[in-house]
Amino acid sequence: MTVPDLNVKQMRDAAGQATSMLRVLANEDRLILLCQLTQGEACVSELEELLEIRQPTLSQQLAILRHEEIVSTRREGKKIYYKVSDPGAVSVLTTLYGLYCPVPASMPGSTRLAPQS
Repeated sequence: MTVPDLNVKQMRDAAGQATSMLRVLANEDRLILLCQLTQGEACVSELEELLEIRQPTLSQQLAILRHEEIVSTRREGKKIYYKVSDPGAVSVLTTLYGLYCPVPASMPGSTRLAPQS
């Protein structure tokens, strides 16, 4: 059996995209913020209250997420609403949630298995 030649340029491009995403997610405030935004859009005042992250920090992290095109915004009057707009980020967040935020077995309707040691 022969192994097909790998396209190194494609792999390098994909690795660059992956490391860029991982760098963005490698901040606790941004990770929690994105997890909350996967539940639906929210404005800064809502996020500040829900996540207990101070407004200056929230604004800084949201600016990074906007710059990286992971979140998008919508204005309604004086409020700006944020939502996750990158499907790849949602997939990574879903995987991380499954690995690190397991559903307790005692929850009704839970089908999650405990990790094997």
